[in-house]
Amino acid sequence: MELKSEQEIERLRTSGRLARELLNAVCKEVKAGVSTEDLDNCAAKWIKQHDAKPAFLNYRGYPKTICVSINEEVVHGIPGPRKILNGDIVSIDVGLFYEGWCGDTAKTIPVGAISESAQKLLRVSEQALDEAIKAARMGNRIGDISYAMQSVSESQGFHVVRNYGGHGIGRAMHEDPHVPCLGQPGTGALIRDGLVLALEVMVNCGTPHVVHKPDGWTVLTEDRSLSAHYEHMVAILDGKTELLTKAA
Repeated sequence: MELKSEQEIERLRTSGRLARELLNAVCKEVKAGVSTEDLDNCAAKWIKQHDAKPAFLNYRGYPKTICVSINEEVVHGIPGPRKILNGDIVSIDVGLFYEGWCGDTAKTIPVGAISESAQKLLRVSEQALDEAIKAARMGNRIGDISYAMQSVSESQGFHVVRNYGGHGIGRAMHEDPHVPCLGQPGTGALIRDGLVLALEVMVNCGTPHVVHKPDGWTVLTEDRSLSAHYEHMVAILDGKTELLTKAA
């Protein structure tokens, strides 16, 4: 895994900040009656206006600028004509490159009044990511991060997705190491100074198992239960953990 210099982390601060600003801009447009294509167009326009480049577009053939996943869609939902409805939970995942460095972040937001179980899912998923960020500290291991996500989620009756997770990030969107949503404490790569990670938690109300839509991208919960997705970038610098995608 590639460790970044202080100067390189400064570049990633910028790309992380821009990714968060992009996410905020798109989330402001999420409301009943808006299509997922409308959100993608918003993101494409924002990225162009800020002299950045989309990270997802054409990545391994992905056809859109961002991912928009609704309700039982876990991740990688392709924007299109589908209209958002009151009561939906909508996961927005954005990525961009700015001056050659990647920013990547995601969150799930409620639309109108959502069910109590959906409210709990969002609350616990955010908590799971918060605990993962606390575990991403000098001297710990990747398994400590993964275990934090899993233990918080499972203690509240939910399940983390097995097939997907977070990753290193820098000049490329996906770098080593892989950061699963489940794991054992004290295992995996050592967290060292200069490590930059995009930590992702994907939590399902029901089974942890997932399937794909025929489009080959959209990931669904196998039992069609609700799912939530959150992602933040963190850097380890001078022995401290810094959140690179914090809200303004």
